[in-house]
Amino acid sequence: MSKLQDFIRHRKEDFQDYLGGGALSRIIGVVIVVYLLIALVMGMIWSQEPELFDVNANAASMAQQSNRSVVTGYTTTATLIRLSETLLEKPGGYMTNDILPPGIWLDNITSWEFGVLVQIRDLARVYRKDLSRSQSQSTEDRHLTIAEPQFHFDNNSWAIPATESEYRRGIDAMHSYLDRLSDPAQPDAQFYARADNLRSWLSEVENRLGSLSRRLSESVGRPQMDLGLANESQATQSTSGEGFQERKTPWLEIDNVFYEARGTTWALVHILRAVEKDFAKVLSDKNALVSLRQITLELEATQASVWSPMVLNGGGFGFLANHSLTMASYISRASAAIIDLRDLLEQG
Repeated sequence: MSKLQDFIRHRKEDFQDYLGGGALSRIIGVVIVVYLLIALVMGMIWSQEPELFDVNANAASMAQQSNRSVVTGYTTTATLIRLSETLLEKPGGYMTNDILPPGIWLDNITSWEFGVLVQIRDLARVYRKDLSRSQSQSTEDRHLTIAEPQFHFDNNSWAIPATESEYRRGIDAMHSYLDRLSDPAQPDAQFYARADNLRSWLSEVENRLGSLSRRLSESVGRPQMDLGLANESQATQSTSGEGFQERKTPWLEIDNVFYEARGTTWALVHILRAVEKDFAKVLSDKNALVSLRQITLELEATQASVWSPMVLNGGGFGFLANHSLTMASYISRASAAIIDLRDLLEQG
């Protein structure tokens, strides 16, 4: 028995000597390396952008689950909900507010999330301000007054409260509005598919796309004149602007702007498809359906696979490609088509 005790004691002393010789630090090092490798693989998976989905099938599925019918405005509302849920439920979940690897490393997908979020915010605001109200003196919808500010909550808050919980409240409010919208017993919930309401939302989209196109084209530097007071001889501004300047997106921000544009156009493709369904009569009456479909086609082209491992920034006519300028080309054409569509909708 004493021999066994001596053996155990010696082995214990040997193990303690082994740990004292740096084994513990080696174990910790191995654990860290394994963790980083796992985080790297997870980061590659989480960086994948969600695929496009069928907005009509999505609306039909939601209606079936709640035993409702697809009424005017149902498809667009269901699409807004699906876009919001995708932000929270895609692989990796919502990552903009992550504070640990791999989420904290993934700036491209977080820029994509912001692009989608901006479109959700704009549409939610138009819902509250125009789409759900018959005229300017009408009362705001009680659920939309909750949803709209919830989507405008800080997109980078990780706790107390977390961004996800605030956006979830907005989604729940939109679900409540959607249920009332398709309930004949609750006529106070409405979606007015009128030409002026569609023009109001398109005005928001036009401004967003114009800004994105400008930022994308500045990837290679862009000379710019101060046009703030053009065609207004009596107009004034707070301070005098620079007569001529050259704007250029910082090199480290080029890919962020590109993926923000990808997220924006991904969301817009779905919303435009839903708008085509809910505003079909208005678009047909204005002979504007083809114009809307052309805008959708231009934006669908922005969702093509990016085969390069990084966003290239070659010169406009340089040897290498410039992904930002290619994206800007599609967005500029869509923006110009939106201007024409708004003019068509304004005509009697």
